[in-house]
Amino acid sequence: MSNNTYDAIVIGSGISGGWAAKELTEKGLKTIMLERGKNIEHIKDYVNANKGPWEFEHRGGRTQKMIEDYPVLKRDYPLNETNLDYWTNEKESPYTEIKRFDWFRGYHMGGRSLMWGRQSYRWHDTDFEANLKDGIGTDWPIRYKDLAPWYSHAEKFAGISGNRDGVPILPDGDFMPPMDMNIVEKDVQKRFKEFYKDARHFVIGRTANITVPHNNRTNCQYRNKCWLGCPFGAYFSTQSATLPAAMATGNLTVRPWSIVTKIIYDKDTKKAKGVEILDAETNKTYEFFAKIVFVNASALNSAWVLMNSATDVWEGGLGSSSGQLGHNVMDHHLGVGAGGRIEGFENKYTFGRRANGIYIPRYRNLNGEKRDYIRGFGYQGGGSRASWSRDIAELNIGGDFKDALSEPGSWSFGMGGFGETLPYHENRVYLDKTKKDKWGLPILAIDAECKENERKMRIDMMNDAKEMLENAGVKDVQTYTSDPVLGRGIHEMGTARMGRDPKSSVLNEWNQVWDAKNVFVTDGAAMASAACQNPSLTYMALTARAANHAVEELKKGNL
Repeated sequence: MSNNTYDAIVIGSGISGGWAAKELTEKGLKTIMLERGKNIEHIKDYVNANKGPWEFEHRGGRTQKMIEDYPVLKRDYPLNETNLDYWTNEKESPYTEIKRFDWFRGYHMGGRSLMWGRQSYRWHDTDFEANLKDGIGTDWPIRYKDLAPWYSHAEKFAGISGNRDGVPILPDGDFMPPMDMNIVEKDVQKRFKEFYKDARHFVIGRTANITVPHNNRTNCQYRNKCWLGCPFGAYFSTQSATLPAAMATGNLTVRPWSIVTKIIYDKDTKKAKGVEILDAETNKTYEFFAKIVFVNASALNSAWVLMNSATDVWEGGLGSSSGQLGHNVMDHHLGVGAGGRIEGFENKYTFGRRANGIYIPRYRNLNGEKRDYIRGFGYQGGGSRASWSRDIAELNIGGDFKDALSEPGSWSFGMGGFGETLPYHENRVYLDKTKKDKWGLPILAIDAECKENERKMRIDMMNDAKEMLENAGVKDVQTYTSDPVLGRGIHEMGTARMGRDPKSSVLNEWNQVWDAKNVFVTDGAAMASAACQNPSLTYMALTARAANHAVEELKKGNL
């Protein structure tokens, strides 16, 4: 092969891009993976992974300079000095907020697979059927049975720890041994089960942290420093899992600092023939050619690539013939829940720092129940004991203060909701050609918001949390809520949705762009609805399924 011609091109190296590279190379395709940011090598480049808090200049906190330089990241927990290099430089890569949207990005090898929360849940047929049932958006062109074997495929390779709970709405999978609940969580779970029977469920989280050694990866050490990069490879990331597998085939080329500016479309063959990139370091332009292209730049950036690939055939970009490209932006809305005090466990403490919590799966609007909103929500949370670093207002100086801090504080239990956002056509992204980024490229404008359905749902998300905690014996329960802002869930979805009809969707049932069958989009952009579960496991399954189909079609000469 020449230096710029391959069997396959993968745009992006995050969770879905890494999976695309693994699946395609293992099936024999010479593949190049293009990453717009810097390279981060497994273990070697996790420079802060083994540091203690005292080894950071500001004890891991944030400075006024950081707040000034990261006006978006400062809005929530990600801004701190421990992994600042993993987050996108907002001055170099700005975006336009028509409405507030907290876009937390990672432009580097592995993308947000290095920083993700790792909660990994299967969807249920209820989720795939919801749009059709409610007459909203477009019907998913697949159902649970189509994805089930690929969920298993993804779970077995990634290493998902969890319990087979037998909860109908939350299908069981191929799990490693689960992490254990702490003593307070077990007590709350017991009371919860006594009160709700099988009407609601309280389970240990299903997380992409391995609990037994797996594929040259060491099991989780309960350090809970996952987002610094794990030297043990204990959680699933591109670096720990899919990249080594792809490299082992000898079929993968990785090119960092490669901003894909457009997909090159051949209107005679009605297929893509490659991509154009801008070298982020030299500003030189290069072209790479391949038989198939996988777009995995994350939902909003994948839309940017497609929209920026405008031709005289489609002014709105590749995949825009339906009028849906860039539309139907979704995320999960959160920042609502409750917490309180737990009594009776003053002589108990936790061991290690478990990188996981408990999960309460969706229970609303199932089995014929009707609320004043549609769809539903789940909760994540857990029990913990206050650390020695707490502030005690009554004792702030002297020996008594030191004595008080030699004992841990009180036990508490809290949980926060993750609610489904509907696919509203008017929630969209588009190219803002009036502004440019550091490289002279048009930036993305985001015009998306939560609406009445989500706001009504949040009332239940708050009140139900209080009710459940009180029924489970938690004391002094306090609720919290906030203005729902999209982006905060860091689960961007939509923009190039799957569907059954090229007139109402961008992709078909195999994640192929209707307008160019050799272009596949398998990240969050492909999602036709959001459900309320964390979506990354579904991206993995969709990607593996689409890659398998792509290779089969390639062999048949259809691509």
